[in-house]
Amino acid sequence: MSDDTLQRQIEAARAYEALFVPALLGQFAPKVADAARVGEGERVLDVACGTGVLAREVLSRVGPSGRVAGVDANAGMIAVAKQIAPDIEWHHGKAESVPFPDESFDAVVSQFGLMFFTDRAQAIQEMLRVLNASGRLAVAVWDVFENVPAYAAEVELLQRTAGQQAADALRAPFVLGDRDELSRMFSEAGARSVEVTTHSGTALFPSIRTLVEADLRGWLPVMGVNLPEEQISQILHEAETALSSHATSDGQVRFDVSAHIVTGKSS
Repeated sequence: MSDDTLQRQIEAARAYEALFVPALLGQFAPKVADAARVGEGERVLDVACGTGVLAREVLSRVGPSGRVAGVDANAGMIAVAKQIAPDIEWHHGKAESVPFPDESFDAVVSQFGLMFFTDRAQAIQEMLRVLNASGRLAVAVWDVFENVPAYAAEVELLQRTAGQQAADALRAPFVLGDRDELSRMFSEAGARSVEVTTHSGTALFPSIRTLVEADLRGWLPVMGVNLPEEQISQILHEAETALSSHATSDGQVRFDVSAHIVTGKSS
């Protein structure tokens, strides 16, 4: 990887942490940690850890006698995660081949990453492989796209102004919203005692501009879509009208979101 590519990844990861974590992602980290029943002194792995919002939540629960590791395929995410929480073990690697021996962890967690794995079944099998006999698995994915109308409106805007690739990048997080499909996927990968629960949340962005800019600068680049500044300015301008129905009287953007958390065991 060239230095320029890594620097672009780091810049995108910083935008992701600054914009998405407080507005959308951070609220689900305690829910996933609860679902995995993370406790003091335990060893926990966060797969597709991003900048580490879930791993940091886990660290606060396992305490100094515990161990927390995070792995992510994006080197920029790992670089930013290390800067924020140097006490966590950060590893650059793929979910399909996590760099740990069998039965290394008491719990494995993953938040909003499964949708993007090249081989989802293999990734689930890897999570199960590194769990000990009594270990717990908890994986969060977003609900179906139709249940998040604010993003549906933004996808329509991107389709019109930036094209199919940009619109598809914003659709991508919602492709695993079918609960039955999720349960079947984990069971077929070898998980036992599989359960799927749905959890509600609220997205809160300071403005329409912040919501859209978070995607243009913090999400699309993670998905390999880098728009020129002139096009970003155009989209941000048009978004004020296209998404106006989702803004509150004080200019904030607040909308309901929901996610599924899949839990299971290795045996």
